[in-house]
Amino acid sequence: MKHLVVYAHPHPESFNHAILETTVSALEKNGHEVEVRDLYALDFQPVLKPSDLKAIKTGKTPSDIKIEQEFVAQTDAITLIYPIWWTGLPAILKGYIDRVFSYGFAYSYGEKGINQLLAGKKGFIINTHGTPKEIYDEMGMTAGIKITSDMGIFDFTGIEPVEHLLFGSVPDIGEEALKDMLKQVEETVNTIF
Repeated sequence: MKHLVVYAHPHPESFNHAILETTVSALEKNGHEVEVRDLYALDFQPVLKPSDLKAIKTGKTPSDIKIEQEFVAQTDAITLIYPIWWTGLPAILKGYIDRVFSYGFAYSYGEKGINQLLAGKKGFIINTHGTPKEIYDEMGMTAGIKITSDMGIFDFTGIEPVEHLLFGSVPDIGEEALKDMLKQVEETVNTIF
């Protein structure tokens, strides 16, 4: 199975990077082919410009978008690994979705509604946040995050959301809890793929 891992965290020593390494290792151990797109390392340009929209509409998709669309098109599963900042995606990842999951590539509209152009792929999301998980759960934030990303990005384009892990209190939770979280990542990868 071909896997695309889109990673968005600016610090190579972050816990998100440990999640990335654990995910890639588990996938490769199970014989999967893995392509990682580290958006910060790539210095991905996240701003959707009017010129991008015009180029996409005329079939002249800018090369940086086209490259990423090729990775998406050729994969069987997409994993997004990123921290929750201000209850959403980091700007670089939001811009990736804006530019790469564009109209005509990821979705279109037809007589029967939405045409989901990425159908047949699986989607997995792993998030971290500093707020304790119980607080996010109580205020409905966990459910809201899952709706906007699992449904609003994956399901909207035809990608089947297979799992979404959210880890809270990450900066302050302690070494043993972080190890347990990485174990959960590995076990989840082994189970769903």
